[in-house]
Amino acid sequence: MTALITGGSRGIGLGCALALAKEGHRIAINGMRPESDVTDVLEQIKAAGAPAVLYCQGDVGTEEGRAAILELIHSEFGSLNILVNNAGVAPAERKDVLETTLESYRRLMSINLEGPYFLTQAVANWFIEQRSTDPDFQGCIINVNSISATVISTNRGEYCVSKAGLGMVTQLFAARLGEYDMPVYEVRPGVIKTDMTSGVTDKYDKLIAEGLCVTPRWGFPDDIGKAVASLARRDFPYSTGQTIMIDGGLTTPRL
Repeated sequence: MTALITGGSRGIGLGCALALAKEGHRIAINGMRPESDVTDVLEQIKAAGAPAVLYCQGDVGTEEGRAAILELIHSEFGSLNILVNNAGVAPAERKDVLETTLESYRRLMSINLEGPYFLTQAVANWFIEQRSTDPDFQGCIINVNSISATVISTNRGEYCVSKAGLGMVTQLFAARLGEYDMPVYEVRPGVIKTDMTSGVTDKYDKLIAEGLCVTPRWGFPDDIGKAVASLARRDFPYSTGQTIMIDGGLTTPRL
């Protein structure tokens, strides 16, 4: 089977790629950096067990970028079974919702919401096409979202809105692909130690020490990867459209 992980060259995306490589899948990762900058990452994925690894440079926030990614996978692998929509960005500068700029809003919407919506659309149609020629074909889509889909941060409202929208994308495509028995899932990470959170390490070290999470530690990319691998194995075949919280209990209501 073949898996595509967008934003798969670092952080949570790499954690997902490594977990799926251990399952023996061919792995395609997408990123914005030149391939020469990720050769060590590709070797790491191969060493984890992937029989083949492909790097697809491109911007998921553009129609041209999404098309180029899928065209390369089609030409090199000929098929696709698993899509992990992971690529996403945070605001370049955190601003109060009273000061959010249109430029920042549009940037986050194009990458965090428009990208996975239309990539999922294209992949879903490719899945259906593959099923038409192979009745045993299995397809699965997993959206890597964020607790920010429901947990607000008034200093990055555009990020929260993009993540809330992604939650609806999961529901929509789960419903639409139900007749084909192609599940669509969502995972919502909490505070995960990656380069995206490096600038707020001290803040969350303190909050976690003070009891922010039920599980008293940061989350790590492999925490997300293990969940994604389990969903891709169809360990939960009767749970399409569901959201798996991977937040150390951060969103658990407590007194």
